[in-house]
Amino acid sequence: MGATGATRSSPLLLVVLLASAALGSAKEADVRLVLPSASASSSHSHHPCLDNPPDMTATGGEAGDVVRHFHGLEAYVTGSGHDASRAVILGSDYYGFQAPKLRKIADQVADLGYFVVVPDLLHGDPYKDGVSFAEWLKTHSPVDAAEKVKPLIAALKTKGKMVGVAGYCWGAKVAVELAKTAEIQAVVISHPALVTVDDMKEIKCPIEVLGGEYDTLSPPKLVHQFERALEQNEGIDHFVKIFPRVPHGFACRYNSSDPFAVETAEEARVDMISWFNRQLKRRD
Repeated sequence: MGATGATRSSPLLLVVLLASAALGSAKEADVRLVLPSASASSSHSHHPCLDNPPDMTATGGEAGDVVRHFHGLEAYVTGSGHDASRAVILGSDYYGFQAPKLRKIADQVADLGYFVVVPDLLHGDPYKDGVSFAEWLKTHSPVDAAEKVKPLIAALKTKGKMVGVAGYCWGAKVAVELAKTAEIQAVVISHPALVTVDDMKEIKCPIEVLGGEYDTLSPPKLVHQFERALEQNEGIDHFVKIFPRVPHGFACRYNSSDPFAVETAEEARVDMISWFNRQLKRRD
């Protein structure tokens, strides 16, 4: 599908943190970790998770509402909570649930008949420029965040909804942790961060993995190792796709002035919806 892009730089402490999260899988799967230079500047632009940050001023025209207390979480909710039989929870990247493009995706999914929830899983503390990314990560665990989503999932299921979870970057790890349970029906992860090959061995529901050719964080080689692990995970329906000529963040943090980037993000959204259309159906 294509070679990985150029390695980018980030602080030494971040190197240790990300390496420890992926080390077990890298050793087993023989994937080379894409580690930034130890001598790099601490600027956020040197890490792919933080490239092309969202313009938080580009608000307006949102179809949904922010609910302060929604089953234990503040959340952006959109679509019909009463009529929709299917619900999708969107897990954000490091910039949180307020990102305008993420909310636009939520509205687009809702327009197709889904009830969509974008919870604030970053404790009202998304990453901001000038903050040490490595230090910030220590208090924003995607594993802990997954636990906080479970009451929301239970509430949606009580209302008779089939539940899918989609995650971008950091949110992909949240989605994967939930996919290890029997509590949801389907998962989609786009340009994942912190996800390992070992995670794929524990998946218990259908999963779609969308990667980018130039993603140095989860490069195609690693994504294909996810695919091989899923093939060995008997009985788990899966779909893996590498989008050509796109970097990390292509699905939710794309450059709006680049027609190719916009088209690719749209294709990723269509693929996500197609997966949920297929998987979130009553089988009784």
